[in-house]
Amino acid sequence: MTQTSILYFLFFHLTIIISQPCHRFLTHAAGGRWQFLQRSIGISAMHMQLLNNDRVVIFDRTDFGKSNISLPAGKCRNDPNEAVLKVDCTAHSVEYDVLSNTFRPLMVQTDVWCSSGAVMPDGSLIQTGGFNDGERRIRIFKPCGTANGCDWVEVENGLAARRWYATNHILPDGRQIVIGGRRQFNYEFHPKNRAPNLYSLPFLAQTNDRGVENNLYPFVFLIGDGNLFIFSNNRAILFDYSNNKVVKTYPTMPGGDPRCYPSTGSAVLLPLKNIQASSVEAEVLVCGGAPKGSYVQAGKGTFVGALDTCGRIKITDPNPKWVMETMPQARVMGDMTLLPNGNVLIVNGGAAGTAGWEFGRNPVLNPVLYRPDNKLGSRFELQNPTTIPRMYHSTAVLLRDGRVLVGGSNPHIYYNFTGVIFPTELSLEAFSPAYLDPENSSLRPKIVLPASQAKLKYKQKLVVRFKVAGSVAIDKVSVTMVAPSFTTHSFSMNQRLAVLGSEKVTSLGKNTYAVQVTTPGSGNLAPLGYYLLFVVHKDIPSEGIWVNLQASSFVEGCACIGGVLRNSKGDVMCSFSAFCGNLDAISAKIWAIHKACSLCLYNPAFMGLSNSYADSLAKKGLALDGELVEWFEFKV
Repeated sequence: MTQTSILYFLFFHLTIIISQPCHRFLTHAAGGRWQFLQRSIGISAMHMQLLNNDRVVIFDRTDFGKSNISLPAGKCRNDPNEAVLKVDCTAHSVEYDVLSNTFRPLMVQTDVWCSSGAVMPDGSLIQTGGFNDGERRIRIFKPCGTANGCDWVEVENGLAARRWYATNHILPDGRQIVIGGRRQFNYEFHPKNRAPNLYSLPFLAQTNDRGVENNLYPFVFLIGDGNLFIFSNNRAILFDYSNNKVVKTYPTMPGGDPRCYPSTGSAVLLPLKNIQASSVEAEVLVCGGAPKGSYVQAGKGTFVGALDTCGRIKITDPNPKWVMETMPQARVMGDMTLLPNGNVLIVNGGAAGTAGWEFGRNPVLNPVLYRPDNKLGSRFELQNPTTIPRMYHSTAVLLRDGRVLVGGSNPHIYYNFTGVIFPTELSLEAFSPAYLDPENSSLRPKIVLPASQAKLKYKQKLVVRFKVAGSVAIDKVSVTMVAPSFTTHSFSMNQRLAVLGSEKVTSLGKNTYAVQVTTPGSGNLAPLGYYLLFVVHKDIPSEGIWVNLQASSFVEGCACIGGVLRNSKGDVMCSFSAFCGNLDAISAKIWAIHKACSLCLYNPAFMGLSNSYADSLAKKGLALDGELVEWFEFKV
C-alpha cells in the first residue's frame, strides 16, 4: 500500500471507531439521520430483497472463502466444483428480521455471485443465475413465520442460458423475464412458456463495448402499454417482449458516456401518476456512472472522476428527449431508492473509478435526495453523511417503516479486513429521511384500516382509514403503492411506485380520516404481487402496510390467449397453464361450456389452474400429472 492509502485507511477507521462506541448510535442533521444496526451480519450485503414478512434476504457469494457466520446444526456445503472451499461450513446468505434487528444464517448450495431475482405473486423470492456451477440455477426462498422454518431450495439447470450480471423483471401475468448477462444477448422467461425458452435480443450485443462490456445489469422497466423500457450502456429501446420486436429506439444519452456495469450508474422509473388515465405517462431517471475509458484506466491505476450528471426522459412521449441535470456530487456505484412520498434517495458509491475489484476510489458519504416534482435546477438536496464507505457491492432497500436499509461493500476477491483501503464491510445501517424526524410526528398518518396483508383487486375502490395527531390539510393527502426491489450492483430491479392519489378525504372525528382511492387498472401498471401501501400527508408518509394485488376471481367476457387471461379490453389479469395428460380440443370445450374464464390463480408450486377447473378436467377423464405441457391458445 502507498503512504496515502495507509493514511486514508486509518482516517476512515478511526472515524468509525470514535463514532461507534456501542451496538447502536445515531447521527442527526437537517438532512436525515443514520442508525447503526449491526456491526456484523457475517456476510457482505451484495444482494438484498425485502419480503412481505418484514424480513430481508441477503447474500453475497460462495467463492469469497469462509464467511463470519456458521451454518446451523453442523451443516456444511460440499461442492466439488467450488473454486475456493470444497467443503464450507459457513453461510453466504442470511435472513435479517427488521422488527427484531436479528438475523439467522441461510444455506445456498451453489455460487450466487452477481445474480438477479424478483418476487413472484405469492411472495416467494425467485433468484436466478450466478457464477460457476450457479450460472443456470434457479433458487426459491418462500417466506415463513417461523424462526428456522424456511431456507433456499435450488433447481438445477432451471435456466436456458448462463446468467451472470443479468436483470429480472416481473411481467403483468406474474412471470419473470430474465434479460442479458455476460455474453448473453438474449432473454428467457420463468416459468418457461415453451421450449427452447430463449429469445435473441441484438440490442444487448449492439451496446457491448469490446473488452469492457458496459451492457451488464441493464436497466429494465415495465410501462403502462405493456412494453419494456431497456437501457443498456448509454441508450435505450422500448421492447415488445411477446413478439420479440423493438417498438421504439430512444436517442443516445447526451455525452455518450456509459451508465451500466462496470461503468455503474443507477436508474429509477419515476412515480406513476394519474393511473386511471387511458395513457399513463412514464419517466425514467438515470444518474451517475463513469466516463468512457474509466474502466481501462482504473486497471492501470488511474481513477477517473465519476459522472455528476443525470438524464431524465419521458419515455411515453411521441418524440422523447433527454433532459440533463447536475448532481451536487459526482457518483459511480450509487443506489437509487424510491421513497414512499415519491422522492428518490441516491446513496452509496464513490467519486472516482468504476465497479470491479479495487477499481473504486473517493467514497461519497452524503446521500442526495431528488425531488422529481420540483423545478429543474432545484431538485437535489444533500443529506447527512454516513461514516462508513459503501463502495463496490453495496446495496440499499426501502423498509416498511420508511427507513432505507444500507449494507455491503466488498471490492476484493475475498473477504479482506486488513491492509486495504476499503475493508470488506459486514455491517448494516439505516438511513431515516427527514420525514421521520420527531418534529414531524404530529403530521404523520397512521393507517387504521385495512389491516396489513390485505388482498386487493385491479380497479378496486379502496377506502383507507388513518389517524393524524395534528391538523390535516385535506388537499395534501395521497396514497402510494411501492413494489419492494431486488437490489444488487446499484440497480433496484422491479422497483416501482404508483400514486393512487385521493379521490375523496373525509373526516370521521377524533383525529380519524378516510381517503378513497382506486387501485391500478391492470398488471401493466402494477404486476400481481405484494406492495407496500402508504398514506402520505404533506410529504410525510405513514408506516406502510402490506397489500397483495391479485387477479379478479371471475372475469366476464374474457379471452384466454397464449396462457394469459385477459379481460374484454385485453388487459392481462393473470397467467395460467394446464397440467393435463392430454391437453387437446376437449379441454378447450370445457372452457367453452363455462362461457367465461373460470377462476384462474397463480400457484407457485406448479403454476397450475384453480381447483374448480382441475375438478372439471378430472370429471372429463383428464388426469393431472404435474408436468407443464404447452401453453395453449383459444378464445371463449
